[in-house]
Amino acid sequence: MDPQWRLAMDNEINALLQNGTWSLVPPKPHLNVVGCKWVFKLKKKVDGSIDRYKAWLVAKGFVDQEGIDYGETFSPVGFVGSKADTSLFIKRTTHSIVFMLVYVNDIIITGSTMACVQDLISQLQSAFAIKDLGSLHYFLGIEALSTPTGLLLSQRKYTLDLLKKTKMDGAKPVRTPICSQEKLSKFTGSAFSDPTLYRSVVGALQYLTLTRPDITFAVNKVCQFMQQPTDDHWNAVKRILQYLKETLSYGLQLSKSSPLTLNAFSDSDWAGCPDDRRSTSGYCIFLGPNLISWSARKQKTVSRSSTEAEYRGVAIATAELIWIQSLLSELRYSPTTPPILWCDNLGATYLMANPVFHARTKHIEIDYHFVREKVANKGLAVRFISTQDQVADVFTKGLSSARFALLRDKLTVQPSTLTLRGHMETSSADHRNP
Repeated sequence: MDPQWRLAMDNEINALLQNGTWSLVPPKPHLNVVGCKWVFKLKKKVDGSIDRYKAWLVAKGFVDQEGIDYGETFSPVGFVGSKADTSLFIKRTTHSIVFMLVYVNDIIITGSTMACVQDLISQLQSAFAIKDLGSLHYFLGIEALSTPTGLLLSQRKYTLDLLKKTKMDGAKPVRTPICSQEKLSKFTGSAFSDPTLYRSVVGALQYLTLTRPDITFAVNKVCQFMQQPTDDHWNAVKRILQYLKETLSYGLQLSKSSPLTLNAFSDSDWAGCPDDRRSTSGYCIFLGPNLISWSARKQKTVSRSSTEAEYRGVAIATAELIWIQSLLSELRYSPTTPPILWCDNLGATYLMANPVFHARTKHIEIDYHFVREKVANKGLAVRFISTQDQVADVFTKGLSSARFALLRDKLTVQPSTLTLRGHMETSSADHRNP
């Protein structure tokens, strides 16, 4: 074994012992004995160089049976878990508030003052082996770059690794991720020779949409053919990769601004799928000038009209707005005005504002009609917007390069060559909630 891995294993064992992770007790014959295994990962820096060798000793918890080997599980904290996001923990005092975002042993901490953040870090360091990586710069493959107006989130290294993996790093770049006339179907093209490769690459592209909303629609399309991909579908995947080659340095810009009002854009492409005639819905939600949520998905049922398709799309966007409002409430921020949802279909806007139950909407599931109640209670304002100004258009169909570039700018997806900032990480042994 490489001495570096042996050293990483020794560090892991020492951290487990130092933190008192376990106590040795005699085994009981009526209980399962949970085994362990080693997990190894080579962690790299943003530039691709080796940062360190990491080794985890993990328990095979899946062998335990609830009700037999254990009952209720909990972890006492000094923090309150968020109801909207289970990975977010919040601590409030009279004079400060601290937020902690936890993903296994990677942690992001922020708060109302630097003093309260440093105090929390000091408390954690007194109880756990923690490596403070300073200001946020790299988290779960996402780079955080400081800009004059705020922060730019980028997955440049992740994208470059994907291009190299698929041998597309030397491909000819293109200006859009999907052709404006593209109508992918499961019945076109011959069977692709390597379905596993197709699924692997498409899965990687899904993760890339975290900072690249501009490829969301194209990725949604190629995701629909995971089971039996064809050469046509693979060519569509390669086009996305070619577009990423063209826009390698692009990321999502977040800016400081006020007031932070909520604005949502909802759009639908009626009966756009040539196979089942289901519509595609898309939405994007802005908090002030910042894009914070977006989606492109095929609707679950066939819509009988464009108005119905748009109405269903608005309901999906409204549900996301409600979740965002819940999260903002936990963060102690409540916009002074109700969110505005912009729709480019007059029929749908009339349907949401009219309390009369139209006979032509009886077949629509009841759960979609909650939008009417939100509008009636003035918890949501639905307004008409022209198709030309509809930002969510980029999530429902392929567009010309000029229009695509215009809407990409409105999504605040921008290039950057700025320097990196710095985050914090716990020791691999510290898998308990602080």
